[in-house]
Amino acid sequence: MRKLICTAPNIAVLAEYEDRMIKANEVKVRVEFASPKHGTEIADFRGTTPFIDGKYDPEWQIFKNREQDEPRGLEYGDLPLGNMFVGIIVETGEDVTDYSIGDRVCSYGPIKETQIINAVNNYRLRKMNQKDSERNAVCYDPAQFALGGIRDANVRAGDNVAVIGLGAIGQIAVQLAVNAGASVIAIDPIPKRREIALKHGAHFALDPTACDVGLEIKRLTGKAGADSIIETSGSVHALQGSLRGLAYGGTIAYVAFAKPFPAGLWLGQEAHFNYGKIIFSRAGSEPNPEYPRWSRKRIEDVCWELLMNGYLNCEDIIDPIVEFEDCAEGFKKYVDQEPDLSIKLGIAFRRKL
Repeated sequence: MRKLICTAPNIAVLAEYEDRMIKANEVKVRVEFASPKHGTEIADFRGTTPFIDGKYDPEWQIFKNREQDEPRGLEYGDLPLGNMFVGIIVETGEDVTDYSIGDRVCSYGPIKETQIINAVNNYRLRKMNQKDSERNAVCYDPAQFALGGIRDANVRAGDNVAVIGLGAIGQIAVQLAVNAGASVIAIDPIPKRREIALKHGAHFALDPTACDVGLEIKRLTGKAGADSIIETSGSVHALQGSLRGLAYGGTIAYVAFAKPFPAGLWLGQEAHFNYGKIIFSRAGSEPNPEYPRWSRKRIEDVCWELLMNGYLNCEDIIDPIVEFEDCAEGFKKYVDQEPDLSIKLGIAFRRKL
């Protein structure tokens, strides 16, 4: 059996592995479909993640440098790549009561032919029907951050909402805002991404390389500006455009995990005059801003229901789909080298009978 790993920065290969025996609380899954996580995972792949030499200290709530003799945050050589998978349970441990051989499931995990996963009191091991969309299922992770951003920005019916960055998180945020009754402006330099956003209900689409985004948002909203802006790109120019296009007293939900900014961000001008708010939005941080009513688990439960009942449609988001045999080259091309050609890469495990 084989798995997709990163042996060194910018190097992806398929490597052989053997499964261990499963434990009493575990199940073994034969994987049928999988997907990587483009944003966070590409920083690991390129060796640019701040977690290599730094770490977040939850007690101090601050990033700290790792000590000289402390293990690095990532160890290359056998670093797994991948985020979500869909497959069929082929083996169950003796303590497993909620899952059976033949069940179709989705969960977190790297890109590999089999998965061994805890199946006792693990709500992240999600059951699926045969008709449920595997493309929707592997969008379980980005949907959570999209929903968190929508809630943090307090998007409501009748609002003017801009979504900047139309990767998987941004595309799902567009759908959530449209379904909530907002007027949505979708912003991304890639034409295909703008087309998909329009197909799924966005009212306007802007190319930020061809216009003054902030001014265009003001024009499209009758000078009022966007009540809420969901920023997923991490670009300094996107944040500057957000500040310029934000309505007086509006909210920017900053969903992106940005790198250090170059010159270009100006916290004077519109930012100083218009009483805007920036909320750094992260669905996975606990306690949730609306605790105890909302938690990470509630966000996950809601997202899974919306993905499985068709409220969200991610068929166009998983594009392209490559065969597992070709996933190392596919990852390098569509995630690393030419991300403009992809929104969220799908990987199909097609087995000959």
